[in-house]
Amino acid sequence: MSIEWHTLDREPSLPGLYARAATRRKITGTQLPDDGLRCWVDVNGQKLAAYRKVCGFADDGLLPPTYPHILAFALQMQLLTAKDFPFPLLGLIHLSNRIRVLRPMGGISRAQVGVRVHNLQPHSKGATFEVLTTLDDQLGPLWEAESQMLCRGVKLDGEPVERSWETSQVLTQVAQWTAPADIGRQYAKVSGDYNPIHLSAASARLFGFPTAIAHGLWNKARTLAALADHLPKANLEIAVHFRKPVRLPSAVSLLASAPGSSGELRLIGAGDLEHMVGQWQPIA
Repeated sequence: MSIEWHTLDREPSLPGLYARAATRRKITGTQLPDDGLRCWVDVNGQKLAAYRKVCGFADDGLLPPTYPHILAFALQMQLLTAKDFPFPLLGLIHLSNRIRVLRPMGGISRAQVGVRVHNLQPHSKGATFEVLTTLDDQLGPLWEAESQMLCRGVKLDGEPVERSWETSQVLTQVAQWTAPADIGRQYAKVSGDYNPIHLSAASARLFGFPTAIAHGLWNKARTLAALADHLPKANLEIAVHFRKPVRLPSAVSLLASAPGSSGELRLIGAGDLEHMVGQWQPIA
């Protein structure tokens, strides 16, 4: 499929996009748009420092491996609330996320973000698609990611194909932390992601959750911050699958294999409840 790229001269404004998302509740089709959005963005030092603090990253002079998602968030919002996007943004479920750090992300003050969607597939609960996000500097590609999203209630022909996510290596506990009751609001302030399911028990109940749950990408960011000494700084692919949500507040434990170029991880809660599983490896 050929992509028609639209280049914006500035980042979209989030308040208007949230208003658009709030008024769209219906599925309007089963075909993804074949265009993408690009935009140059500036890296704000104060915002980056606030993100590091909320997610637990040390200031090592590099962008955290999850930070390009923050730079791309407004562009993703614009794409997923456009008239030709067929699914309502509110209610989408983030199933998995794969990040590839192609080169060390140091000394970056300005970069180009690109976003598009593809790979619509049947699922036992609806349909999945992927949001593809890229980050480039003047030298070329730096980083890329795929986020698999589920839209419930979509009817597609074909047999659902479920991904297998199992750990096979010996894992030991490397960290523990508490996700406090207000971490959804803290993360929203540094990410722009004010999805109601993360903000309070009252707003989460409107979408069928008994209490607020942590952002999936906060869980991943907090995990990668804890694994900073385990992971290479570049030529790195990190894939995770989100399983049971982290209800707020909750204590969690991170298990991982030994430091190295490849390995596996599990984020678990009380009673060995599995919140997230994943692996890291060199980019093929």
